[in-house]
Amino acid sequence: MNSFMQGFFYPYKSIKLFFKHPRLLVYSIVPMIINLIIYGTIFFYTYNWLTGKSHDSIAFTGSNKLLFDIINAFLSVFIFVLVLLVCYFLFVIFGGIVSAPFNERISQLVEEREYGIKNESNLTFLKDAIVSIREEFKKLLFYFSFIIPLFLINFIPMIGSVVSFTAGLLFSFFYNALDYLDYPLMRRMTPFKKKLSVVNSQRMLSLGFGATAFLLTFLPVVNVLMKPMLVVAGTKMFYEKKYA
Repeated sequence: MNSFMQGFFYPYKSIKLFFKHPRLLVYSIVPMIINLIIYGTIFFYTYNWLTGKSHDSIAFTGSNKLLFDIINAFLSVFIFVLVLLVCYFLFVIFGGIVSAPFNERISQLVEEREYGIKNESNLTFLKDAIVSIREEFKKLLFYFSFIIPLFLINFIPMIGSVVSFTAGLLFSFFYNALDYLDYPLMRRMTPFKKKLSVVNSQRMLSLGFGATAFLLTFLPVVNVLMKPMLVVAGTKMFYEKKYA
């Protein structure tokens, strides 16, 4: 199996650790509930409001019922994908910030129980949370420094959409790998530039892992449930594949 496919299937190997270390489930529950409430509410009400508005804006008469149904079906699919995309960006921005302190604890527990590496930090949960959130903001700045130019490239005639989509997809894979490999790197106080080189040191493995992370975090509800698993998988992969 090549490196990309190894990385792609790696998260699913981490599920058993939640049964081996039940405390991982405890640390996962709070951010799951918070994110489910936030993004479930946003998705449900935004989708229903937009579909309601779009249906109301199309006049219906008895002679064009079939056309009316086709247009409404097309709009419903388009709005679903649009809201899905918006929720993904919101999840990238706010989901990481909300769950950062809890994800740090999940990663630390895996590090200690599976690899015998004891974190010597004496920070309280609050101070640890501040450090985690600060690192999340660094990653978000990096994220938008690429996403915004790629969005603008999309407006270049003919080739813009192809370049933007392809480069955006590859960047999303890389960013998701960075996001979940970052926790052990953060505890080592690794500078951000060095983090990028560490993730890139095993590029295809990282991209494969990032591809699965991207797919799982793109889907509403699923993304909230799968995020703790990806944190565990990222920490596990960091040590087992010798990124250090």
